[in-house]
Amino acid sequence: MFDLIAFDADDTLWHSEDQYVGTQDRFKQLLAPYHSAEWIDRKLFATEMRNLRLFGYGIKGVMLSMIETAIEVTQGKIPAEDIDAILRFGRVMIEHPVELIDGAREVIDTLRARDHEVWLITKGDLFDQESKIARSGLTELFHRIEIVSEKDEGTYRRLLERHGVEPEEFAMVGNSIRSDILPVTAIGAAAFHVPYHVTWALEVVSGEVSAEFVTLSSLRELPSALTW
Repeated sequence: MFDLIAFDADDTLWHSEDQYVGTQDRFKQLLAPYHSAEWIDRKLFATEMRNLRLFGYGIKGVMLSMIETAIEVTQGKIPAEDIDAILRFGRVMIEHPVELIDGAREVIDTLRARDHEVWLITKGDLFDQESKIARSGLTELFHRIEIVSEKDEGTYRRLLERHGVEPEEFAMVGNSIRSDILPVTAIGAAAFHVPYHVTWALEVVSGEVSAEFVTLSSLRELPSALTW
Protein backbone atom coordinates (compact mmCIF):
# COMPACT_ATOMS: atom_id res chain seq x y z
CA MET A 1 0.00 0.00 0.00
CA PHE A 2 2.89 2.37 0.75
CA ASP A 3 5.91 2.78 -1.51
CA LEU A 4 7.98 4.45 1.21
CA ILE A 5 8.26 3.38 4.85
CA ALA A 6 10.26 5.61 7.20
CA PHE A 7 11.43 4.72 10.69
CA ASP A 8 12.24 6.83 13.70
CA ALA A 9 15.51 5.79 15.34
CA ASP A 10 15.69 6.29 19.13
CA ASP A 11 13.29 3.99 21.02
CA THR A 12 11.83 2.72 17.74
CA LEU A 13 14.77 0.80 16.27
CA TRP A 14 17.08 0.91 19.29
CA HIS A 15 16.88 1.66 23.00
CA SER A 16 17.68 5.21 24.03
CA GLU A 17 15.47 6.85 26.66
CA ASP A 18 16.50 4.32 29.32
CA GLN A 19 20.00 5.80 29.23
CA TYR A 20 18.65 9.31 29.81
CA VAL A 21 16.47 8.12 32.70
CA GLY A 22 19.42 6.34 34.32
CA THR A 23 21.67 9.38 33.89
CA GLN A 24 19.04 11.70 35.38
CA ASP A 25 18.74 9.37 38.38
CA ARG A 26 22.50 9.62 38.93
CA PHE A 27 22.29 13.40 38.51
CA LYS A 28 19.58 13.63 41.16
CA GLN A 29 21.64 11.50 43.53
CA LEU A 30 24.58 13.84 42.97
CA LEU A 31 22.47 16.85 43.94
CA ALA A 32 20.51 15.11 46.72
CA PRO A 33 22.30 17.11 49.46
CA TYR A 34 20.89 20.32 47.97
CA HIS A 35 17.27 19.58 47.01
CA SER A 36 14.60 16.93 46.52
CA ALA A 37 14.64 14.66 43.48
CA GLU A 38 11.24 15.96 42.32
CA TRP A 39 12.35 19.58 42.49
CA ILE A 40 15.58 18.81 40.60
CA ASP A 41 13.56 16.95 37.94
CA ARG A 42 11.39 20.00 37.34
CA LYS A 43 14.36 22.36 37.37
CA LEU A 44 16.33 20.26 34.88
CA PHE A 45 13.38 19.91 32.51
CA ALA A 46 12.78 23.68 32.58
CA THR A 47 16.46 24.29 31.81
CA GLU A 48 16.40 21.79 28.93
CA MET A 49 13.33 23.48 27.43
CA ARG A 50 14.97 26.89 27.73
CA ASN A 51 18.12 25.59 26.02
CA LEU A 52 16.53 23.61 23.18
CA ARG A 53 16.72 26.54 20.77
CA LEU A 54 20.46 26.87 21.53
CA PHE A 55 21.64 23.27 21.84
CA GLY A 56 18.91 21.26 20.12
CA TYR A 57 18.25 17.63 20.98
CA GLY A 58 21.04 15.32 22.06
CA ILE A 59 23.38 14.15 24.78
CA LYS A 60 25.69 17.18 24.72
CA GLY A 61 22.74 19.54 25.16
CA VAL A 62 21.50 17.49 28.11
CA MET A 63 24.94 17.61 29.77
CA LEU A 64 25.16 21.38 29.38
CA SER A 65 21.69 21.74 30.86
CA MET A 66 22.68 19.49 33.76
CA ILE A 67 25.75 21.60 34.50
CA GLU A 68 23.69 24.79 34.33
CA THR A 69 21.05 23.28 36.61
CA ALA A 70 23.68 22.09 39.08
CA ILE A 71 25.19 25.57 39.28
CA GLU A 72 21.77 27.10 39.93
CA VAL A 73 20.69 24.47 42.47
CA THR A 74 23.91 24.87 44.47
CA GLN A 75 23.98 28.66 44.01
CA GLY A 76 27.34 28.36 42.31
CA LYS A 77 28.90 26.22 45.02
CA ILE A 78 29.03 22.89 43.17
CA PRO A 79 32.54 21.38 43.48
CA ALA A 80 34.62 20.90 40.34
CA GLU A 81 34.65 17.14 40.93
CA ASP A 82 30.85 17.08 40.70
CA ILE A 83 30.93 18.91 37.38
CA ASP A 84 33.50 16.38 36.25
CA ALA A 85 31.09 13.62 37.31
CA ILE A 86 28.35 15.13 35.14
CA LEU A 87 30.72 15.22 32.17
CA ARG A 88 31.49 11.55 32.79
CA PHE A 89 27.75 10.81 32.69
CA GLY A 90 27.72 12.23 29.16
CA ARG A 91 30.77 10.27 28.04
CA VAL A 92 29.21 7.05 29.26
CA MET A 93 26.02 7.79 27.31
CA ILE A 94 27.89 8.68 24.12
CA GLU A 95 29.98 5.50 24.32
CA HIS A 96 27.10 3.22 25.31
CA PRO A 97 26.55 0.30 22.89
CA VAL A 98 23.57 0.60 20.57
CA GLU A 99 21.04 -2.07 21.55
CA LEU A 100 18.48 -2.86 18.86
CA ILE A 101 14.79 -3.18 19.58
CA ASP A 102 13.57 -6.75 19.16
CA GLY A 103 12.89 -7.47 15.49
CA ALA A 104 14.38 -4.24 14.10
CA ARG A 105 16.67 -5.79 11.49
CA GLU A 106 14.23 -8.54 10.53
CA VAL A 107 11.38 -6.08 9.96
CA ILE A 108 13.49 -3.84 7.74
CA ASP A 109 14.75 -6.85 5.79
CA THR A 110 11.15 -7.96 5.25
CA LEU A 111 10.09 -4.56 3.94
CA ARG A 112 13.02 -4.37 1.55
CA ALA A 113 12.19 -7.85 0.27
CA ARG A 114 8.71 -6.53 -0.54
CA ASP A 115 10.32 -3.72 -2.59
CA HIS A 116 9.41 -0.94 -0.17
CA GLU A 117 11.79 2.01 -0.09
CA VAL A 118 13.00 2.33 3.52
CA TRP A 119 14.17 5.59 5.12
CA LEU A 120 15.43 6.56 8.54
CA ILE A 121 14.20 9.95 9.79
CA THR A 122 15.59 11.02 13.15
CA LYS A 123 16.11 14.29 14.99
CA GLY A 124 18.96 15.34 17.22
CA ASP A 125 22.61 16.27 17.30
CA LEU A 126 24.22 15.36 13.97
CA PHE A 127 27.35 13.80 15.49
CA ASP A 128 25.42 11.81 18.11
CA GLN A 129 22.92 10.47 15.61
CA GLU A 130 25.50 9.62 12.96
CA SER A 131 27.50 7.73 15.57
CA LYS A 132 24.51 5.74 16.80
CA ILE A 133 23.36 4.94 13.27
CA ALA A 134 26.83 3.68 12.34
CA ARG A 135 27.07 1.56 15.50
CA SER A 136 23.58 0.12 15.01
CA GLY A 137 24.74 -2.01 12.09
CA LEU A 138 21.62 -1.01 10.14
CA THR A 139 23.08 1.73 7.95
CA GLU A 140 23.23 -0.30 4.74
CA LEU A 141 19.54 -1.25 5.04
CA PHE A 142 18.23 2.28 4.48
CA HIS A 143 17.77 3.83 1.07
CA ARG A 144 17.98 7.27 2.68
CA ILE A 145 18.95 8.63 6.11
CA GLU A 146 17.70 12.06 7.20
CA ILE A 147 18.87 13.72 10.44
CA VAL A 148 16.74 16.78 11.14
CA SER A 149 16.62 19.41 13.88
CA GLU A 150 12.85 19.04 14.39
CA LYS A 151 10.13 16.65 13.24
CA ASP A 152 7.10 18.75 12.42
CA GLU A 153 4.69 19.14 9.51
CA GLY A 154 7.03 21.42 7.59
CA THR A 155 9.96 19.00 7.91
CA TYR A 156 8.00 16.00 6.65
CA ARG A 157 6.41 17.99 3.84
CA ARG A 158 9.78 19.31 2.66
CA LEU A 159 11.36 15.84 2.71
CA LEU A 160 8.57 14.33 0.64
CA GLU A 161 8.46 17.21 -1.84
CA ARG A 162 12.25 17.18 -2.24
CA HIS A 163 12.19 13.53 -3.27
CA GLY A 164 8.95 13.54 -5.25
CA VAL A 165 6.93 11.42 -2.81
CA GLU A 166 3.18 11.96 -2.40
CA PRO A 167 1.84 11.81 1.20
CA GLU A 168 -0.44 8.89 0.37
CA GLU A 169 2.62 6.88 -0.66
CA PHE A 170 4.34 7.47 2.69
CA ALA A 171 4.08 5.82 6.12
CA MET A 172 6.03 6.76 9.25
CA VAL A 173 6.84 4.33 12.07
CA GLY A 174 7.80 5.65 15.50
CA ASN A 175 7.31 5.70 19.25
CA SER A 176 6.48 9.40 19.68
CA ILE A 177 2.92 10.65 19.15
CA ARG A 178 4.21 14.23 19.07
CA SER A 179 7.05 13.74 16.56
CA ASP A 180 6.26 10.62 14.55
CA ILE A 181 2.48 10.51 14.41
CA LEU A 182 0.65 13.85 14.60
CA PRO A 183 2.71 15.85 12.07
CA VAL A 184 2.66 12.92 9.63
CA THR A 185 -1.08 12.41 9.72
CA ALA A 186 -1.55 16.18 9.47
CA ILE A 187 0.01 16.19 5.98
CA GLY A 188 -2.15 13.28 4.82
CA ALA A 189 0.34 10.43 5.27
CA ALA A 190 -0.04 7.27 7.36
CA ALA A 191 1.54 6.60 10.75
CA PHE A 192 2.21 3.51 12.84
CA HIS A 193 2.76 4.02 16.56
CA VAL A 194 4.99 1.55 18.40
CA PRO A 195 4.94 2.72 22.05
CA TYR A 196 8.09 2.51 24.13
CA HIS A 197 7.85 1.75 27.85
CA VAL A 198 9.17 5.18 28.83
CA THR A 199 8.68 8.53 27.06
CA TRP A 200 10.50 11.83 27.52
CA ALA A 201 8.16 14.43 29.01
CA LEU A 202 8.42 16.72 25.97
CA GLU A 203 7.16 13.94 23.68
CA VAL A 204 4.10 13.19 25.82
CA VAL A 205 0.81 14.39 24.32
CA SER A 206 -1.92 15.11 26.86
CA GLY A 207 -5.61 14.95 26.16
CA GLU A 208 -7.52 13.19 23.41
CA VAL A 209 -5.74 12.55 20.11
CA SER A 210 -8.11 12.75 17.13
CA ALA A 211 -5.63 11.70 14.42
CA GLU A 212 -6.11 8.32 12.78
CA PHE A 213 -3.16 5.96 13.08
CA VAL A 214 -2.38 2.35 13.88
CA THR A 215 -0.89 1.34 17.23
CA LEU A 216 1.23 -1.81 17.37
CA SER A 217 2.24 -3.76 20.45
CA SER A 218 5.66 -4.50 18.93
CA LEU A 219 7.75 -3.63 15.91
CA ARG A 220 7.40 -7.20 14.65
CA GLU A 221 3.70 -6.55 13.92
CA LEU A 222 4.51 -3.91 11.30
CA PRO A 223 4.83 -6.05 8.13
CA SER A 224 1.38 -7.55 8.53
CA ALA A 225 -0.12 -4.24 9.72
CA LEU A 226 0.97 -2.48 6.52
CA THR A 227 -1.84 -4.24 4.66
CA TRP A 228 -4.58 -2.43 6.63
